[in-house]
Amino acid sequence: MSTVSSLNPRRNCPFPGSDTLAAMVHRTLAIVLFFLSSSVVAQPIVKAGTADSVDMSAAVLRAGAALYADAVTRDDLRGAVILVARRGRIVLHEAYGWRDEKKSVPMAKDTLFRMASNTKPVIATAVLQLIEAGKLGLDDPVKKHIPSFDNEKSASITIRHLLTHTSGFRIDSLFLKPLMAKSEEHPDAPNLRLEAARFGGVGPVEKPGTSYSYSNPGFNTLGALIEIASGMSLERYLQERIYQPLGMTDSCNFEPRADNSRMSSVFRRKGDVWRVGWRPGGRPTVPFVRASGGMVSTAMDYAVFCQMFLNGGTYGGTRLLSEASVREATKAQTKHTHPEAVRDDPRQAFYGFGWRVTNGVHAHGGSDGTYGWVDPRRQIIGLVFTQSPGGANPRGQFQRVVDAACAGAR
Repeated sequence: MSTVSSLNPRRNCPFPGSDTLAAMVHRTLAIVLFFLSSSVVAQPIVKAGTADSVDMSAAVLRAGAALYADAVTRDDLRGAVILVARRGRIVLHEAYGWRDEKKSVPMAKDTLFRMASNTKPVIATAVLQLIEAGKLGLDDPVKKHIPSFDNEKSASITIRHLLTHTSGFRIDSLFLKPLMAKSEEHPDAPNLRLEAARFGGVGPVEKPGTSYSYSNPGFNTLGALIEIASGMSLERYLQERIYQPLGMTDSCNFEPRADNSRMSSVFRRKGDVWRVGWRPGGRPTVPFVRASGGMVSTAMDYAVFCQMFLNGGTYGGTRLLSEASVREATKAQTKHTHPEAVRDDPRQAFYGFGWRVTNGVHAHGGSDGTYGWVDPRRQIIGLVFTQSPGGANPRGQFQRVVDAACAGAR
C-alpha cells in the first residue's frame, strides 16, 4: 500500500475519487510496481530446509556426504565442508576432518576458506555492475582506462577479452616479479593498479580474442579497472556493492582482514605426507588486495552469492545484476582448455564471464581446494570446500550423486 500511496501524496487513499486519465496512469504504474517488487521478494533466499521439501532424496544425499567422511578417514583430504541447496533450501551442510595440522581444531560449518580463483566470479560480477552503470564498456579497449596498454602490442585488448581469458597474455605468475618497490614517485607501491599497469608493457603473445589461456594477470587487470572506474579500492567496492547487499558478513579479500581464528590451514601433499602450505596468521600471497584470488569466505556466504545468480541477479529484494548480465556471464563465451574442464567433460568445456560453463552448469574452482557449481535447470547449488589441494577429492562423484538425489526423490 505504501508503494501505491506514494504515487499520489496529496491523499491518504491510493487514487483520486474521479477516474481521470491521470488516475488511470497512477493505478497502472502502481500495479506494475507491485508485481515487480513482489517478483523480487518471492525469489528464494538461502535457508535450512529438508530434502523432501525440494524433491530430493535424503538417503542419496547421505550417500554423497559419506564420500567425504570416508575421504577424510582415509586421509585423502585433511578436512572438508560440503553444502547443497535446492530452490534456496539447504538440504546438506556438513563438516568433516580438521583445520589444523595437529588435528586439535575440527573443521566447522562456518570455517573460513582461502577461496583462491573462486574469487573470479565475484570480480566478474563487479565488472558487470560497472558496465551496467555505464562506467565501463564490455568492448572498451583497456587502453581507454590504463594508459600503459596504449601501445602496438596491447592496444586491442578489451575488457571482454580479460573476462573470457582471451587477452593473449601468457604471463605465468600473478604479477611480474619482483613487485615494485616503494619510491619517491610511488610511495604506496606495490599495489594492484601499479602492478596491473605493468602488464600493458609486456603485452599479449597471441592475438587478443583468438585463443583461450587462463590468465591471473588478466583478472588482476580487471581488478585495477574496477578501482579506476568506481573511484574506490577494490576491497571497499566488493564490500559495499556485493558483500554488504548480500549479507555476506564473513567474506573479505585479504587474509589479514579475516577472522584467522576460524580459518583453516592449507595443506599440500608431498608424496604420502600432508604439509602445511599456509596457516592462519601467515603472510598473504601478495601484500595487497588482488582480483585473481584472495577472497576469504564460508560455504554459507558463497551459497548466497551463487543463489543471487540463480535468482537472475537479485537476492533478498536487492538487485545486484540485470538478468541480461547474468545470462551473459553464465553462457559459453569461448572454448575452454583448463585441465579441470577437459577432465570433467571434454566435449562441453567453455568459459563465460568469470565462470566455467559445462552443459548449462556454471562452476569454478580454486587452487587451495575450493569448488562450487550452480545448476540452473535443477536449481541446485553445490559447494565442496577443502584446503587440501592435491588430495583425492571425490567431487566429480559427489556432483553426480547430487544429481541422482533429484532423480531419486520419492
